[in-house]
Amino acid sequence: MLNQTPIWKYILVVFVMALCALYAMPNIYGEDPAVQISSGRNATVTEQLIPGIQSSLDSASIVYKGIEYNDERILVRLNDNDTQLKARELLDSQLGEEYFVAMNLAPDTPDWLKAINAAPMKLGLDLRGGVHFLMEVDMKSAIDKAFEDAIGDFRTQLREEKIYYRTVRQAGDNIEITFRAPEMLEKAQFYLRNNYRNMEFNERDDLTLRALFTETRLAEIRDYAVKQNITIIRNRVNQLGVAEPLVQKQGGERIVVQLPGIQDTAKAKEILNATATLEFRLIDQNGDVRDAVNGRVPARSQLLYDRNGQPVLLRNDIMLTGNHIIDANSSTDENGFPQVNISLDSKGGSKMSNATKDNIGKPMATVFIEFKATDERGPDGRLVFEKQEEVINVATIQARLGNSFRITGIDNPKEARDLSLLLRAGALIAPIQIVEERTVGPSLGAENIKQGMLAIQYGLAAVLLFMLVYYRAFGFVANIALLTNVIMIAGIMSMIPGATLTLPGMAGIVLTVGMAVDANVLIFERIREEIREGRSPQQAIHFGYDNAFSTILDANITTFIAGMILFAVGTGPIKGFSITLMIGIITSMFTAIIVTRVLVNLIWGGKRVKSLAI
Repeated sequence: MLNQTPIWKYILVVFVMALCALYAMPNIYGEDPAVQISSGRNATVTEQLIPGIQSSLDSASIVYKGIEYNDERILVRLNDNDTQLKARELLDSQLGEEYFVAMNLAPDTPDWLKAINAAPMKLGLDLRGGVHFLMEVDMKSAIDKAFEDAIGDFRTQLREEKIYYRTVRQAGDNIEITFRAPEMLEKAQFYLRNNYRNMEFNERDDLTLRALFTETRLAEIRDYAVKQNITIIRNRVNQLGVAEPLVQKQGGERIVVQLPGIQDTAKAKEILNATATLEFRLIDQNGDVRDAVNGRVPARSQLLYDRNGQPVLLRNDIMLTGNHIIDANSSTDENGFPQVNISLDSKGGSKMSNATKDNIGKPMATVFIEFKATDERGPDGRLVFEKQEEVINVATIQARLGNSFRITGIDNPKEARDLSLLLRAGALIAPIQIVEERTVGPSLGAENIKQGMLAIQYGLAAVLLFMLVYYRAFGFVANIALLTNVIMIAGIMSMIPGATLTLPGMAGIVLTVGMAVDANVLIFERIREEIREGRSPQQAIHFGYDNAFSTILDANITTFIAGMILFAVGTGPIKGFSITLMIGIITSMFTAIIVTRVLVNLIWGGKRVKSLAI
């Protein structure tokens, strides 16, 4: 008999529909106003903080729904926004600057759904509310940093080649290397030109060689500065616990940061503005620390302080900067003492090897450098950044180091974990400043959701009514498939980690509702044609689905390709629209062709039917 569905198709349809419905369920539970406490630079969040937080909230008569600890974060769920604000102010004042205390929105998903990693759809900035920052990278600092690295390389390489020089210093937009004799200048010029192809070298009459970066190299420095800062900003954003942040490049020197759900803009700005880097430098064992503290710092040294306020005298030469670190993790050595294992890129490994081969047994310091924005502005109108330096670790060089080495002499495992986190986070190439800030309030986001949902509901109701009136019983089958299609879109959007629902994405869902019905219209009209040509109801169903398939496939493939192009070249709202469009195309194909065919076969298939209600 015609139009009989094999059992495996029934199982497939039931499984897919049940799976999507299960993962779409978290979207009906909503969100709680919450206060999130995460680790700062000098402290780690543990479960031991919870009793103190409970006591503080109880003493202030602040009612809370629950307190959770997960992934080194504590989440305090509250009943309303006013209580959330009071709790944030209380906890921020009591915990101090060692921890990050931020307001957020936490999904109220039941534990049994969390157990299977079910979570609600990620909502974009226009739906959930949050903050939008446009940040600009200080390219002058990035280029100056590249000059510092080049000067350090020149000094090291010339010494190794026994090419004697007077000074190596930056002079404006170039580096000037002064020599003692003409033959040294000639030898250096030949060596440097062969080893530094990305720089131009010009000889001057006063035994000075001038080096400057090529335009290609300057463009690479600027591009790398933006890309590296984007990576580190993403790590910083993780401290805020944002479900689906957007961090992307805009133009040549700017970065767009969108933080959906974040309500505490001051804390977000504080974290994003914390520009930091790392340096490895040798301790100056020949200088006197006490003289340096009294103001008599040796010419080739620098006086810094550690976290405990103890003075440390360092040599000016930088052995390595943090931008060469590709991985860092804490562990214990063979004696059970904490240590930090570090992996470098190839260039960093070469630098570290050259810097340590003659310094075995000498102490090496890890310096944490932070650029903090001040209230002052320079002549160009940009914020002035204050440089703050701190020694966070001193360890003895045990052997010649390369691409992988370890830092020992650490007091406790917590310090080792903190140091590894700092090293792994990387180094910002240049300071950044916020040049534009926009806030989308939760009330506006809620209004957008309300209007978007109304659009989906009205569109869905109109289509359901039309199909039911025009195609009667077959329209009822199409309507079941259409509702299934919407549930499947919600389930798949919730399952995909990178998928974010935006207001244009809702427009994509409305569009796919029409496209899903369009496929059914083609099938049903084809069935009507087959009946008019004199075929039996069973034959009309069979040929109607088979003959309409190629047309439906062609139309949906071309639309899917257009969606892929929109996703590839678009940004922000365009990507949100294209994601729901592509997902909707896949689900509408499944529901319009497979689900409706299964339902039609279940109702009319394999039976003696005289007429069809179509």
